[in-house]
Amino acid sequence: MVTRFDVMQLWGNDGAGWEFVEVKGASGGLLLMWDMTMFKLSNCYKGGRWLCVDGVMIKNNFRCAFCLVYGEHDRESKLVVWEELSFLSGLCQVPLCFMGDFNEIVQVEERRGSTSLPRSAVEFKSWINDMELMDLALPDRQFTWYRGQSCSRIDRVLGPRPFRSLDAWFTHERFLRMVKEELRCLGEMQLMDKLKALTLPLGRWHRKHFGNLDRRINNFEEEIRKVDDLVSNGVYDGTTEARRKALVSACKVWYVRKEIHWKQMSRSRHAKEMDKNTRYFHNLASARRRTNRIDALRIHGRLVWNPSRIKIAIREFYKELYHQEKSPNIGFRERLVR
Repeated sequence: MVTRFDVMQLWGNDGAGWEFVEVKGASGGLLLMWDMTMFKLSNCYKGGRWLCVDGVMIKNNFRCAFCLVYGEHDRESKLVVWEELSFLSGLCQVPLCFMGDFNEIVQVEERRGSTSLPRSAVEFKSWINDMELMDLALPDRQFTWYRGQSCSRIDRVLGPRPFRSLDAWFTHERFLRMVKEELRCLGEMQLMDKLKALTLPLGRWHRKHFGNLDRRINNFEEEIRKVDDLVSNGVYDGTTEARRKALVSACKVWYVRKEIHWKQMSRSRHAKEMDKNTRYFHNLASARRRTNRIDALRIHGRLVWNPSRIKIAIREFYKELYHQEKSPNIGFRERLVR
């Protein structure tokens, strides 16, 4: 139980608002505090591994939400938490910032000695993209968790992307250079105003460099066919070979960009449909978990609440139910059948 005295000891004065999730078993509790002169609380949502406050930034009357997360350890439990956070985002319907210990990496470099991403990390990275979140940089350190020689970056802050961008843009060598030049020309404007001002130049750049992907791919394929016709007619030298390799390489790049583009579009449509049905899916998932959970079980006439004993009893029951019985050996005597 967290008291005002505990919060004052941590905050240093009586100016903090707070909400908390109590400790349950081996799971650590959550405590989220904020400056009441800057943030006014409207709603609070709580889960077993997360705590969310929804309210208004007082200075500019900006509606937003903050969610503190304490990630699960096994993959299946992580998937449940990420599903709940997706529902939460649709429930709040305001810019939502996720922060805390997610107990997962998103890059190989974020775990010392790692050479590949585990399946749960790939799924977490996909969830970040589906939610259109930005993983904010950690400038002062590489890792956030240490135990002996083991080091990982599992603590992070995930915020809404400041403006909608297409993932395929980042495959173009001129994209970041264009963005830097445009931001430089905007001078000393506020960041959000700069991002709004980028909308028009981004649209122009997109039409110039990414307009009609299919036509671009068809043009490259047509040029490749022309080179192949020359080779068929006996025209073949080092220049022809180099040109064909360059055309094939460029065509592959545009195929990849097209795949990235449509994959992102499909995710966006799925996310919109999910947001429309957020309350329905949230209630459905909650009801399913309640229905599937066994809180108590009567064993040999005695009601048992201990989860470990319940698991053992269920396992033994089905083990006995489905075990293979030994069949008697049956033989036939001679001349038994005539």
